[in-house]
Amino acid sequence: MRGMRRSRRQRLHVNAEINLTNLIDVAFVLLIIFMITAPILQGGIELALPRADSTPLTTSEAVIVSVTSDGRIFLDQAPVSLDEFVPVMEMYMASHEGQAVSVKGDRDARYEHVLQVMGKLMSMGITDVNMIADPGGL
Repeated sequence: MRGMRRSRRQRLHVNAEINLTNLIDVAFVLLIIFMITAPILQGGIELALPRADSTPLTTSEAVIVSVTSDGRIFLDQAPVSLDEFVPVMEMYMASHEGQAVSVKGDRDARYEHVLQVMGKLMSMGITDVNMIADPGGL
């Protein structure tokens, strides 16, 4: 009996290799998840931003107000009319107190629409306002 036990142990050898296929699969899944979620974390809606000689924003904690080429206004991703912008923005800023406001204006948007949004923000007493541009230069 003892002889059989030893012979089984002698036949079993230790395999010290790690199967990398599963690790590579997990790495690719995580990469795909990050590639999908990274644009979502930017906030606001997708716009063709004007190019300017600017530095990238250092924080993503800002409230994003977007103005599209046809003059529509979005607070983060929710559409808002110009008439309801001030009350909605006041409610939104009550829960995001102390955060800066970043205005994204489409490069084809009329300057008047962007200025109307800026004027509404100034009338509310919000002075920490950033303009977002594509840092590609002029």
